[in-house]
Amino acid sequence: MGQVGIVLISHSAKIAEGTKELVQQVMKDVSIEVAGGTDEGEIGTSIDKILRAINKANNDDGVLLLYDIGSAKMNAEMAIEMTEVDNVELIEAPIVEGAYVAAVEAGMGKEKQAIMEAVTQSFSKERN
Repeated sequence: MGQVGIVLISHSAKIAEGTKELVQQVMKDVSIEVAGGTDEGEIGTSIDKILRAINKANNDDGVLLLYDIGSAKMNAEMAIEMTEVDNVELIEAPIVEGAYVAAVEAGMGKEKQAIMEAVTQSFSKERN
């Protein structure tokens, strides 16, 4: 079996790529894919890019999506409805910090639900 894959969705290709680069400095073996910017290379998001990233990140143990702002969430939700990959979920967490925690947990071989709980707990404690 593989491990849970991660997709980073951002309005900026540079933010998505930079977040991946930062996280992979610590967790090199975790499948992290990016869907940053539009298909035309502009600021925005692309459902097609998100779908391609989901397919690439899929290792049959699930895929977690993290996003930056606004319409990225809406496009991620639409991509989840459209994908043929089972076991895809959106995480509500800051993209950089959430990706870091998710990658560390995935790298330890944890299941998707346990990773989601770890990410959620990390950020609910910070807010209190």
